[in-house]
Amino acid sequence: MDPSDDATTPEHTALDPRAVALAQDLLDDAREGRTERLAQHVDAGVPVELTDASGNTLLMLAAYHGHAGTVAALTARGAVVDALNDRGQSPLAGAVFKGEDAVVRVLLEAGADPDAGHPTARETAAMFGRTDLLA
Repeated sequence: MDPSDDATTPEHTALDPRAVALAQDLLDDAREGRTERLAQHVDAGVPVELTDASGNTLLMLAAYHGHAGTVAALTARGAVVDALNDRGQSPLAGAVFKGEDAVVRVLLEAGADPDAGHPTARETAAMFGRTDLLA
């Protein structure tokens, strides 16, 4: 018997379409700042480090889109503040790039490293004349 014919091998295992739809909804919740709904799902067992196809975590999406309350809720639930996406970008650098002052404060209070990733948040702040964000 050829192992590639085994229906349980990863290439033959289909994801439940409901799970995929839920994951997409939760990623959208992070982008849109639907904090309460997102927090309820994480509290019920959804991984706080859920990522999209580009390696963006829920925290990265919330930070980039300026949702300080969602960022705070995710960090309180153990989200890794310096998790890099597939391009090597950190949530803090994304928030600095977007000029999201409140998100930057929340991430720094949660221990985010201004020198993580590439470009770093520090480099991004210098590039855009916003070193005040990291002071």
